[in-house]
Amino acid sequence: MAQLAPLVVPALKKHTATVIWAHVVKDAFNDLAQQQDQPGIHKSRDYFHNLIKGEIEKGIPSSRIVLGGFSQGGSISIFAGLTSPSPLAGIFGLSSYLLLGESLPSLLTQEIRAANSPTPIFMGHGDVDPLVKPEWGAETAKVLKALGWKVDFNVYRGLDHSADPKEMDDLEKWLGERLPAQG
Repeated sequence: MAQLAPLVVPALKKHTATVIWAHVVKDAFNDLAQQQDQPGIHKSRDYFHNLIKGEIEKGIPSSRIVLGGFSQGGSISIFAGLTSPSPLAGIFGLSSYLLLGESLPSLLTQEIRAANSPTPIFMGHGDVDPLVKPEWGAETAKVLKALGWKVDFNVYRGLDHSADPKEMDDLEKWLGERLPAQG
């Protein structure tokens, strides 16, 4: 499959922050216990780390970059954000879960932990999601909290594998707190 170019929305004013939002087009999987594609996940992580590096090279401080997404895009965003060598303003995952959870502690070097352990994480999940089960999101939040991250985990009643206006409002408020307007 050919790699898609990122969609870039130019800043209306001065470019002072970046939100990298990911959504994997292919959303079909049956069970979290399936063998995860570790080389593919690492390749995606490296891609996101390069996007972050590119924004930093353009003059955006890493403390003004948020990485996040929906479903598998949110899952890879959480993984890439947790393992980023640069401190981020935040990480979000909507209807997402932790990739390679069993190997994550071994990937968190002292440098990476120092860079990103204070990074806040927003998670939103529907309580009737049939694809990414709500308990997977809840377990992800529990594991991340146990590893020392501050996780804001939100459950939305009646929401399946989709987005909700309340969820978007909560995310917008959270993003505004992480990336207050500048210049």
